Amino acid sequence: MSTADSTTRKVAKALRSIRLDKGLTQAQVAEKAKINTNYYAKVERGEMKPSVEVYERIARALKVTSSEIFPF
Repeated sequence: MSTADSTTRKVAKALRSIRLDKGLTQAQVAEKAKINTNYYAKVERGEMKPSVEVYERIARALKVTSSEIFPF
């Protein structure tokens, strides 16, 4: 496993954990972030690597800072 894959998985795990802690569905986060629900689900599973701008929209939708999502 490469470092990039490991980081992607850590970010995905953090997103899922935060979302569940806040009692939100994937659809609710996707709607707030103005992205497709299926796309968000893939991000949360670590299957997609969105742009920084999309990560920013997701963080805002979850009402968290980037340091709460990124493990570095």
